[in-house]
Amino acid sequence: MTAGFLPIMIFLLVLFGLLGLGVWVGLALLGVAWVGMELFTSRPVGDAMMTVLWRSSSSWTLTALPLFIWMGEILYRTRLSEDMFRGLAPWMTRLPGGLLHVNVVGCTVFAAVSGSSAATLTTVGKMSIPELRRRHYPERHLIGTLAGAATLGLMIPPSLTLIVYGVTINESITKLFIAGILPGLVLAAMFMVYIAIVSRLDPNYRPDPEPPMSFRAKLRNSRFLLPLMLLIALVIGSMYLGFATATEAAALGVAGSLLLAAAQGSLTLASLTASLMGAVRTSAMIAFILAGAAFLSLAMGFTGLPRHLAEWIASLDLSRFQLLMALLVFYIIIGCFLDGISAVVLTIAVVEPMIRQAGIDIIWFGIFIVVVVEMAQITPPIGFNLFVLQGMTRLEISTIARYAFPMFLIMVLMVFILIAFPGLATWLPEQMRQPLR
Repeated sequence: MTAGFLPIMIFLLVLFGLLGLGVWVGLALLGVAWVGMELFTSRPVGDAMMTVLWRSSSSWTLTALPLFIWMGEILYRTRLSEDMFRGLAPWMTRLPGGLLHVNVVGCTVFAAVSGSSAATLTTVGKMSIPELRRRHYPERHLIGTLAGAATLGLMIPPSLTLIVYGVTINESITKLFIAGILPGLVLAAMFMVYIAIVSRLDPNYRPDPEPPMSFRAKLRNSRFLLPLMLLIALVIGSMYLGFATATEAAALGVAGSLLLAAAQGSLTLASLTASLMGAVRTSAMIAFILAGAAFLSLAMGFTGLPRHLAEWIASLDLSRFQLLMALLVFYIIIGCFLDGISAVVLTIAVVEPMIRQAGIDIIWFGIFIVVVVEMAQITPPIGFNLFVLQGMTRLEISTIARYAFPMFLIMVLMVFILIAFPGLATWLPEQMRQPLR
């Protein structure tokens, strides 16, 4: 490990120096890679950078990313949030915890068409926060469950984080998507169990009762959910049954979301332009980070850093469980300072040799890392969901983080469930049919 100590220190010093100066993550990664190539290799840096940047940006797999982002942007500008509340609320009133379950179920449903934690939080939050406040649900539970449940947008397909992980590690996006379904549903169920328990234990949990509604009236309200459920079935079902790759399913999702927006009367030239520009900005940001990470991976490969680090980890003789616990702590810490996508692309070149050497399934590890990245969305100081909720509620970041802490603990428990029952993430991908092409 001594041979690799100097490159590690230089990489870390340059990286955190650039990030501390406020340089964009993509540019910071390029800068670190440039310094590493200049100091530790004799290869022409410019030629290597141009080749890697072009190769990482022209990946066909990556085309699913802007399409799924565009689909979420289109749906964000429809009346989806109002329709979801009208369709879900009647079925949630009889559950222990009442309408607070709308936060979890609404986030689960929208996560299946958005792929973004922030989009899920904004869409469900703008619908549930005013409605639940009006019914006098406790603020701490309202905000906390919303912050935690919105992270399901990172796991339930189509997940942008899983796309980035798959492209970075060269694994099937479709298999990763299918692997995220069962863990995502289990995590959502754990959030709902928490709501049921806390509603019984908290003496301040006294929301206004909902007026009774007949079964027929509930069914009538459920019609508002039908278009969205059909869109989910189209996107996820086409991949699971092997009719479409992830990119083709994304194209189907865009077409379906455009039809849904048009049917609602929400599709105008202004909303279409806004959705396109939103998708372009987000896609360009992620693609730039991925390009920088690809160049950094090449630079670290030339220095032998991943190999040295993997050899050092192997020399510690850690068991599989001990390695996963070390990575859990590592990603929780790094998630306090970087967003999820940046954390994945920044670390995977070093982490991949470790997990392969330990015999850890790559698909399973993708779900493991997404759960840990979900935690980072609600941990200060950089938890992105905390900032989104602050803008929506005007509460202090520290207050929102405190409200969301029980959800953080539930996600930690989910990590141990994944370790104990790896089939949660691997069983569905093993059952799916291969895409037709």
